[in-house]
Amino acid sequence: MLKNIISRAGLKAAMNLIASDMKRVDETIHRELGSEIRRVAEVADYITSSGGKRMRPALVLLTAGALGCTGDKPVYLGAVIEILHTATLMHDDVVDEADMRRGKPTANARWDNPTAVLVGDFLYTRAFQMMVKTANLRAMAEIAAAANRLAEGEVLQMDNAHDPAVGIDRYYQVIERKTACLFECAALIACSVSEASEEEEKALAEYARRLGYAFQIADDYLDYAGDAAVTGKNLGADLEEGKVTLPLIYAMQRAQPEKRSMIEEAVRRGHGDFEAISAIVRETGALEASLERAAQEARAGKQALQALPASPYRDALETIIDYTVSRSR
Repeated sequence: MLKNIISRAGLKAAMNLIASDMKRVDETIHRELGSEIRRVAEVADYITSSGGKRMRPALVLLTAGALGCTGDKPVYLGAVIEILHTATLMHDDVVDEADMRRGKPTANARWDNPTAVLVGDFLYTRAFQMMVKTANLRAMAEIAAAANRLAEGEVLQMDNAHDPAVGIDRYYQVIERKTACLFECAALIACSVSEASEEEEKALAEYARRLGYAFQIADDYLDYAGDAAVTGKNLGADLEEGKVTLPLIYAMQRAQPEKRSMIEEAVRRGHGDFEAISAIVRETGALEASLERAAQEARAGKQALQALPASPYRDALETIIDYTVSRSR
């Protein structure tokens, strides 16, 4: 508990560096998502006011700060990437038939699937309209590439669903596209408005990718060990969707044949005794192994940051990747 308190305090100190700019990011998002169509404006305001970690715009601001760039450009790009991210969440919730996110009903649950898809499209296209305004071709290219990979990731995840043969390599193929690529994009668009050297840019891309891996592994860990009131999602949702995540992969590798068969059947059917399967995940040490894998990614990310000059912003980037893992403990 003490370690978690210290971690949260460190995160708060890190975020205080960019607190005023994060407020400007939120203001920009709400301004840019205005629409004359009442339903569009209503849903867009609901989904962008539903909380969330705002990790991606924070990464844009901290990366730019570590490179000596502050001001309007990183703020605007932070708003762009958060809008794009929110659009992907709306579409994901429809595909996954999710009814809760961040402790609140999803847009598709509160309204309906067509509304969620179409407003998600509105957010996507508005993000690209905003990119055109910047006239920053490098940033536009990075955003477009990330959006493409996100779509690939969703399809790949569907292809992997209900397949207990999914292993670590296939799992990483999904989380690179579903999560890590947008973190990497955040770092690279910050580089596009900063005077980053080639070495610094490569280091920041590596850091952000590792942050994305650690972040997703920690999220998948929490599906088996978290508290729904804290995580804001239904525990066991991944198993119901037939998703084979890292804790389940480790459990199947380590479990006795009878228990492994129980997990495999639950994955194929998309439902099973979640409490019994969670017990297998715990007793095989799969949760600890997953956290250690997340910690390995965090260590690699922090090592990459050593290519940057020391600064409070670099320290904040280190704190964020540490907190990503420690929030699970």
